[in-house]
Amino acid sequence: MINGVSIDATSELQAKVRSLLEQPDTSFNARIATASVEFEGVSPLRWLANYPREARLYWSGRDYGMEVAAIGEADCQYSPSAADLKGLRSGLGSMLSGCEHGVRYYGGIRFDFCQPYEGQWDSFGAWRFVLPRFEVRKDSKGTMLRCNVVVPDDRAQMNLILEQIEALRVPVQAFQQLPKPIRHRFCPDTQKWESIVNWVLRAVQISSLDKVVLARETTVDFPAPPEPITILQQLQGNSPSCFHFLFEPIPGRAFLGASPERLFRREGRSVESEAVAGTRPRGHSDLEDERMIDELFGSAKEQREHEFVRISLQEEIARLAAYVTMDVQPSIMRLASEIHLVSRLRAILRQEYTSLDVLEALHPSPAVGGYPSDLALEVIREREPFDRGWYAGPVGWIGVNEAEFAAGIRSGLVSGSVMRLYSGAGIVRGSTPLDEWDEIGHKISGLAKVLDLYASSVQADFQYA
Repeated sequence: MINGVSIDATSELQAKVRSLLEQPDTSFNARIATASVEFEGVSPLRWLANYPREARLYWSGRDYGMEVAAIGEADCQYSPSAADLKGLRSGLGSMLSGCEHGVRYYGGIRFDFCQPYEGQWDSFGAWRFVLPRFEVRKDSKGTMLRCNVVVPDDRAQMNLILEQIEALRVPVQAFQQLPKPIRHRFCPDTQKWESIVNWVLRAVQISSLDKVVLARETTVDFPAPPEPITILQQLQGNSPSCFHFLFEPIPGRAFLGASPERLFRREGRSVESEAVAGTRPRGHSDLEDERMIDELFGSAKEQREHEFVRISLQEEIARLAAYVTMDVQPSIMRLASEIHLVSRLRAILRQEYTSLDVLEALHPSPAVGGYPSDLALEVIREREPFDRGWYAGPVGWIGVNEAEFAAGIRSGLVSGSVMRLYSGAGIVRGSTPLDEWDEIGHKISGLAKVLDLYASSVQADFQYA
């Protein structure tokens, strides 16, 4: 069955899950077991659209061709608030200990634990990582439907899980159409933005502060709730070469986006990361692109902004690594609407360090917070008039000696009939409020086009240079 779950597939999966849960086990410690069946001819995102009443998540990597769509929860590591990652370390460490390769928890972490929490982020918490009950994984080797169970805990609900597998046999649903936006508002507005940027520029002149990444929240109202899966499906089409993600802990409340920026990828002891900073809009021709690239390499302001990220990345990874190598000079990252400077790093992690050690070392990077980090965070807490929540925080997945995280930027939060869009820009010596306002507009243009913000007459001032 194309894009649907066949009777044969569900019957095979039920038999495998029954076998896992009926196996005798003398241990009282929880362990994760996985049953999987082939699932060819399936679009993971279209499959995910079939389950609007479930907790859902989606992840597709930028470079490695892995695509995952998942529903339900076999286990959830969640904290409504936290001061650090100790609880996450303990929870994931216990559950992943002794697991087979390929078991993964998917989720994200708040940008800043110290920032006051706003209600729209309640379902996401300080962190939330989910071992899905059901996931469709597609890679170069094929597509598999997986069911994760926790033994012995799930033995008591084996019949329910088997019924849930049976319920996967549903007709394929088409992607829903999106409603047209009716109004929007910026936070901060242009006047307040100018005031905040000028304050930061004065602070850069008279203190040891070098860079602050300031963000904008654009709230868009709709006459009816937009379907997050449709938004993501269209975003994939206009934002290639990005990490695409969606986390929907409760139906109708979803954080999603298309991030160009890898925080890090780990396989065994090998770690990859990158410094992405310095931006120009794409031109209308190859010739204009080349002119923008020349501007990037020739701009002292853009080079300075990139160097802060580059230096910090190398220093933080060096503390954890036995070996580090980084590009001698930045190269160009071309996206659909912008061009960035990028410097790539590779390292060999020392034996005693974990994926969460790497994550803590790298977040928040100067690419999303500023430099020095502590000073920049103080400014963001005092001056930004909204809660970033998961925006610019790490999003991705973690398994046994493997992980991949992106910065949760170029993103938005769907809450019923409201969607909040987020993007930011690095303020350094040489920045101007108008140029940075235009830059954050370019960075969120992928989502703005999907939501039809340019075409709507109500959005006449939603224009970007």
